[in-house]
Amino acid sequence: MIWTIIGFLLLFWVLGLVFHIAGGLIHLLLVVAVVVFLFKLFSGRMGNKA
Repeated sequence: MIWTIIGFLLLFWVLGLVFHIAGGLIHLLLVVAVVVFLFKLFSGRMGNKA
């Protein structure tokens, strides 16, 4: 599920760069997605150690 969301966000980011649509919003969403992904990645690893 998370990979699908990442894929769509990357696609929208590239389309935004090419067609100059929704300027900073796409970049903001991409950054939020990366932060959420990293948070889930690291919190999952720490949860397995306990």
